[in-house]
Amino acid sequence: MPYQHLLMCIWQLARVRRMADHITAPRRNSSGLARDVEILEILGSVEAVSGGGLGVSRVAQITGRDKAVVSRSLATLADAGIVDRDENTLAYRLGARLYALAALTVESTLTRESQPILRRVAQRARETTHLCVLRGGNVLTIASELSPHEFRTTGWEGITTAAWRTPSGRVLLSDWDEDSLARWYAEHGQDQAIVGPVPPHAAGFSVLPSPPPDRQVVADLASLRSELERIRTNGYALLDEELELGVVGASAPVRDFTGRIVAALNVSAPKTRIGDRLEALARFVASSARDLSRAIGFESSHSERPQLP
Repeated sequence: MPYQHLLMCIWQLARVRRMADHITAPRRNSSGLARDVEILEILGSVEAVSGGGLGVSRVAQITGRDKAVVSRSLATLADAGIVDRDENTLAYRLGARLYALAALTVESTLTRESQPILRRVAQRARETTHLCVLRGGNVLTIASELSPHEFRTTGWEGITTAAWRTPSGRVLLSDWDEDSLARWYAEHGQDQAIVGPVPPHAAGFSVLPSPPPDRQVVADLASLRSELERIRTNGYALLDEELELGVVGASAPVRDFTGRIVAALNVSAPKTRIGDRLEALARFVASSARDLSRAIGFESSHSERPQLP
């Protein structure tokens, strides 16, 4: 996760919760918080990252603050796990707890901002809509909005599926580098359709144990790479009875403000109802995914609003 992203998350956290909850020193006030954020920004600089951290003297020099004040601030942040101190060089760098706090903040923001968009997509498309993320190399559906039709696809909330079998999974992999993708495929390229325990509400899902030969999109690493290239070109991924008979779907990437793909917006529907409108549905899903991306900070040059036919 880029350091700038972590710093933005720290600002968000500061607005809703004083970081002093886990720190015993009485130094928590607005000026102290501003000083800490300034120090974190410096530790996220190119100089700090490339050099494995910065010492107290260098941080004090950059901030123009008293060395003793900077030393106390760094010590307090280190006690909280926000920064780490190298015992050999005595240099400070951003710490593991900062990453953990940032991850919680990002997912909380994503979940909150996705709700109105999921509802809007489900109402306009009149089909079931999902928000999916990667977990342990596979796809977890963290939110679903059901279609208003009585005959509809089911919500997949809380269910983990194989990334290679689903359009959402392939979207989530579409910004990975080649080496990471190869390692992922070696570990997960043959995972079964539903990974892990099946929740009670999913017991009746008619998931195919393997894709029909004429519907299979990914058969090996090479075909996965080809599919990811199509996704990058088109801006969305399609599903045509690959996971369930009679079910089609479309997925598109949701990006955070750094441009990294953090989720996939998905719509699934009975094929009999979608007919030849799957590509149009996919463009609408992609537009809605860009709306959600902007809501969590992504700046996009795309402003078109595809309409459903």
